[in-house]
Formats: sequence, C-alpha cells, structure tokens
Amino acid sequence: MQTHLHGRDMITTQEWTKDELDTVIDVALDLKRRRALGEAHPLLDNKVLAMLFFFSSTRTRASFEAGMAQLGGHAMFLDSTTTQIGHGDTWKEIGEILGRYNDGIAIRNVDWDIGNKYIRAVAEASRTPVLNMQCDWYHPFQALADLLTVIEQKGDLR
Repeated sequence: MQTHLHGRDMITTQEWTKDELDTVIDVALDLKRRRALGEAHPLLDNKVLAMLFFFSSTRTRASFEAGMAQLGGHAMFLDSTTTQIGHGDTWKEIGEILGRYNDGIAIRNVDWDIGNKYIRAVAEASRTPVLNMQCDWYHPFQALADLLTVIEQKGDLR
C-alpha cells in the first residue's frame, strides 16, 4: 500500500503507478464497505472541493457531491458560464483563486484540444490537488469506477 498520495493531482491514471492505483482501489473498497455497514467515515471533515464544470453532467456532479458529503466535506458547484471565466479569468487565476480557498479543485472540461491543457495549467497554478472529472483525453474517475465494478463482479484481477 502506498501512503504518499496526499496532495497528488489525478489528471490521468497513466501518471500513477500500479501500486498507487491498487491503493486507491483498496481504499475505495474499504470506504464502500464502511458505507454499507452504516459506519461514519468523515475523512474529509471541514474540506471543500471546488467543482468547475464547463459541460454539465448529472452523474459526475451527483457522484462527486455525494462522495464529498459522505466523507464529511462539501462540494462547491461552479459553472463556467456563471463565473468570471466568461469575462476573462485565466487558467492561472482560476488555479490561484480556487487553490487558495479550497482543499481541492475538480474540473470537467471536454473541449477538444483544450480540456486537458486547461486542467494541467490550473494544476500548475494551484497549491491544492486538481482532479480531472473528464477532459478531451481522459476520464480517470470513470476508469477507476469501472475497474472497481469489474473487481467486485469478477474478483480481484490484480
């Protein structure tokens, strides 16, 4: 099990080692078990995740908001059309501002040839971890959820 994952960006699973991804899956299985047993597990108490959506998504928003609430934190929904992004806030300003006020930033930007570049640029400017909720190249949390489902249905493939 890896224990040095605190503060890491998750932009693509390809930048994580097998051991690191195994740790993520192990933790996910434990958290899912705790929830099924009704055990409180407020591991993100007093933590805030800024969720910036350039494209809406029912499942992505619902799953991230539910996950933050179940872990004792708060998910702050931000829509790119109702923020100053539409009036010129740059990726650098977004990284600096949201990174200053929040414990993490999650971004969904699937604009072709823009999304991944934007997420990486925000991560470069942010002092807190950046999570890719989906971009033009990667959908890491969906990949992890799919892997978890395969493990639960077919057994541990590792």
